[in-house]
Amino acid sequence: MNPARAPRIAIVGAGLGGLTCARVLQQHGRSVTVFEREASADARPQGGSLDMHPDTGQAALDAAGLLERFRALARPEGDEWRVLDYATATVVAQHGPSADGGKPEIDRGQLRGLLLDSLADGTVEWDRAVNGVTPLTDGTCRLLFADGTADEFDLVVGADGAWSRVRPALSHAAPRYTGVTFVETGFDHSDSRHRDLARLVGNGSMLAKGVGRSLVAQRNSNGHIRAYIAFRATEDWHVAAGIDLGDQQAVRTHLLRLFDGWDQSLRSILRNSDNGFINRPLFVLPAPHIWEHVPGVTLLGDAAHLMPPVGLGANLAMLDGSDLAHALVTEPNIDKAVRAYENVMLPRSTEAATGSAHGLDHLVPATAP
Repeated sequence: MNPARAPRIAIVGAGLGGLTCARVLQQHGRSVTVFEREASADARPQGGSLDMHPDTGQAALDAAGLLERFRALARPEGDEWRVLDYATATVVAQHGPSADGGKPEIDRGQLRGLLLDSLADGTVEWDRAVNGVTPLTDGTCRLLFADGTADEFDLVVGADGAWSRVRPALSHAAPRYTGVTFVETGFDHSDSRHRDLARLVGNGSMLAKGVGRSLVAQRNSNGHIRAYIAFRATEDWHVAAGIDLGDQQAVRTHLLRLFDGWDQSLRSILRNSDNGFINRPLFVLPAPHIWEHVPGVTLLGDAAHLMPPVGLGANLAMLDGSDLAHALVTEPNIDKAVRAYENVMLPRSTEAATGSAHGLDHLVPATAP
């Protein structure tokens, strides 16, 4: 790297972790470019509600100077869980929200919008898909774009999720199927159109579980309730059942059979949803997922430590982004910064991955809960 110029830093992926990293870097006067394959910020829905933990997601937002703006958007009352008996729909356990609003909820789309709005104009280059990276002998890295062009950077940060195109520069690991699939659906204007379900869910989230299957529903903003039908099955369960995933009525009928014997108010989640069914098989990276340090490239978030969605992933991705940016502005050079970051992130992610695996087993138990 030429010491006369500022280092060139590229972040691949405009998710929560990559955007947090970019924001903290810009706060410290560092230049950064984020490359995102999606065509625009609103190219697709961003998913459900997230609880931001004080020592991870909120710590990252504090480092990014966005904690107060986050609190203005967040829903402290959403930090509530109800566990219902699957056969009677009676509440068997309930906790939260905490008196201090410790883990407030926020829609993923709102949080992403908050981060995007905090960045300098032009930071994110949309519709810039990346095919891969090539580490170079001088410690820099060549970024290869899907349109056939290339550019070189002093550091490429893979923040591009489960199927990262940056990861192969560091690791041969690939995501594997967990044996659990979520099928997502949703309810609009729930407080007026789906009042019984709104009462079951309350202000936060609801869980009912049997052997090898569970129902989870979570309140989002604007009266929307997002539901996940979770079950243990082969990844191609729909093929084995002879179901075309595009045939929504066939999917509904199959799911109703799968949850035969459950309370009718819970089965209404399958019967009465407003939105279609989206098949989401769950994948994870091996744990521990570690690699030998390679100059000029690193990973954060799901690209580094893909885990089951039990409340840690977004928080850890944002903490990764904040920690990496902090190292880049405090260490004497990029290589020392990346080494310092990886020395903290890799052990932390191994511990979190183990906990998340146990969390998935608790959420969708293979034996009687």
